[in-house]
This record gives sequence, C-alpha cells and structure tokens, in this order.
Amino acid sequence: MTDLQALHDTTHTMVMGVLNITEDSFSDGGLWLDPAKAAQHGRDMMAAGADIIDIGAESTRPGAKRVSEADELARITGAVKTLIPAGAVLSIDTTRASVAAAALSEAAQIINDVSGGTLDAELPHVVSDHDCLYIVQHWRGWLAGSKGANPDQDTSVYEHGVLTDVHDELMRQVDGVLAAGVKPERIIIDPGLGFSKPGIEHNLPLLTGLEIFRATGYPVLIGQSRKRFISAMLTGAGAAGADGPTMAQRDDVTAALSALSAEHGAWAVRVHDVAKSRAAVIAGNTWREYA
Repeated sequence: MTDLQALHDTTHTMVMGVLNITEDSFSDGGLWLDPAKAAQHGRDMMAAGADIIDIGAESTRPGAKRVSEADELARITGAVKTLIPAGAVLSIDTTRASVAAAALSEAAQIINDVSGGTLDAELPHVVSDHDCLYIVQHWRGWLAGSKGANPDQDTSVYEHGVLTDVHDELMRQVDGVLAAGVKPERIIIDPGLGFSKPGIEHNLPLLTGLEIFRATGYPVLIGQSRKRFISAMLTGAGAAGADGPTMAQRDDVTAALSALSAEHGAWAVRVHDVAKSRAAVIAGNTWREYA
C-alpha cells in the first residue's frame, strides 16, 4: 500500500511518466489506445524509472474536442485495473468527478485535475471523500473557442506579470479546493506550463520563479514535456530543421529542464521520455544535495 504522506513529502524530485490513452494528444495521440499497448507502455515506463504513471484519456491541447464520459471511464479504469497489480503508483489526469471516483475505487492514488477544481465542482468533493493526493493546476478554461495563430492568445494576457498572476490565481483555486474539504497535506500544485501560456515569455518565468511556488508550502509539479515553448526555444536558437524541432530534440530540452527543476526542488516532473528525464532528475537531485 502506498504511503501517501511520504509520497507527498518526498525531498527528492520524482519522475511522472505520461500515458495518453487518447486519439489526439499533441505528441503521441493514438499510440496507446489499444488496452494491451497502453498497459505495456505503462510497464515500460516503470522499468525506465518512472515513480508515477499519469493516465489521461482526454486531450487538453488547444482545440481538442472532449471525449464522452463513457469512453473516458472505460479507458481509465481499464488501465488502472492492469497497472495497479503491477505495483504502479497511478495519477489520473481527469476533470470529471465520475472518472476520479471510479479510478480511486480501483486503488489509484492521485488525481491530477488540470482545471484545478473549477470545471467539475464535484471533483474536489470526491477527492475529499477518499485518501488520495490531489494535483491542482493553474487553469483559465478550455481553449477550443480561441482564435488566431496562438490558439490561446485570448487567455494569455497577464496584467501583473505571468509569475504574479499565475501564483495568485492558483492560490485562489487552492482556496476553493480547501473549502471543498480537501486536506492541505494532500495538495500538490502545478503552475500549468503551456496552459494559456503559448510563448517562451509565459513559461520560463514560471520555471525560474519556482521558489515562489515552493514558498506556498505545497509540493510543485512541473509539466514541461514537449510543450510549444520548447519548440520555440529550439527554433529561435536556429537548432530546428525545415520541419521544425524533432521529437528527440524536444525530449533533450525537456530533460534539461527536468534537471533544473529537480535542482530547484520540484516535487516531480511530468514527462513523455522517462529514461532521459530519469537521468536528468538524478543529476538535479544530486546537485541539490551538494549545493
């Protein structure tokens, strides 16, 4: 049985591997829709050093269409039933209370709510009724109706600066979750890299300002993997080819940011390429020990 308090209070940055059971996730949509392939990918990430597997059955990329509740339930519970017996620590990436309740009843240990408790008002109450961890992410709403070259340009204006506004908005979301009965010692926060944050200028200040989020007293999850701002960094540096940065290049930068996040005390990094970030996190954790 997982010691949730030890998991919450860990002093070494962990690696959370992404298992997308979706048709249209931005980097690996459709690869793991087959239940057997999804289960094997989860086991492979565990073998590569993932401390947590984050299972999502609905894409949250800009412009993505919602999947039905029935489909999300079937995908999530199928994966949970396969991976829990394999010894996995499972995080469930969902904004639906019904999906969270079903996964927790099958012994999942973490709910990762990218809406930070704002999309389904019942989800924080489900969490408060179970002994699990709850990841509260900064959120400014679904992006499907956005227009322009940057799909979320209409939600990415930060009047007081991105670091200040994200911190303050995220803490208001945490207040709402606490009011729903979730215990503070079960909360993890996530500044939501890439969510209403399309550019380098929206994301790097959140990483360089990681200490401000850690100063809240809550563990901090960083989800930088393969995000648009990483591609923009590579393109701006002249490192991308005519077709843009390769996936390997994006994973290399992801790993570098994983090392920096570990050095500065992130609770975990959420990544697609577990092996690269596992090595990077080991380096970052070791650096922190000697700093």
